[in-house]
Amino acid sequence: MYNTDESITAFAHTCFQYAIMKKWPLYMSTKNTILKRYDGRFKDIFEEVYQQGYKAKFDELKIWYEHRLIDDMVAQALKSDGGFVWACKNYDGDVQSDVVAQGYGSLGLMTSVLVCPDGKTVESEAAHGTVTRHYREHQKGNPTSTNPVASIYAWTRGLEHRGKLDGNNDLIAFSQKLEKACVDTIDSGKMTKDLAGCIYGLKNVKPEHYLNTMDFLQAIRETQEKM
Repeated sequence: MYNTDESITAFAHTCFQYAIMKKWPLYMSTKNTILKRYDGRFKDIFEEVYQQGYKAKFDELKIWYEHRLIDDMVAQALKSDGGFVWACKNYDGDVQSDVVAQGYGSLGLMTSVLVCPDGKTVESEAAHGTVTRHYREHQKGNPTSTNPVASIYAWTRGLEHRGKLDGNNDLIAFSQKLEKACVDTIDSGKMTKDLAGCIYGLKNVKPEHYLNTMDFLQAIRETQEKM
């Protein structure tokens, strides 16, 4: 399995457009010092696309594009405060996105939005998969403390994009309000078991430290209704 010049170019356009939308700098990471031809092609195409189509807009927004070696970029990401777009090859992206998500909280907080090169077509999903173990417990009638935030954000990101395409400001506002309600609820100390583990340590988590799934959803609803 490998990429072509055409697929790399399409990926580059998507990354640059996303960086412009977020108004964040863009970093592309490869190991071109070892994989000189293949990874070198990513580096060359990204630079060419940047210079020909995006540099002026980046300069206007006071953001930048830079290529980094993957090992250097991993270290940079883990010590940073965020606020940048990280363009990765497929395997690098699969691994590092989970490292960042778990390292800064939980996979249950991780968003996943696939953007086509046209900038109009998107797919929004929960990156953590189907949480089968939790579902089996739910089928038995047992309460679970499953973090629903990634699933909520999958809907809100899709709805917000739909709102932008249609010029529907009410839908955009609703999506952003629901996302803020999730954040505010967690900030207030109401959370699911995975997040409680980040605070107290998995061995020290007690039932009073977290809510079950339905109680957490109700807490988000109550937060949103007060906004």
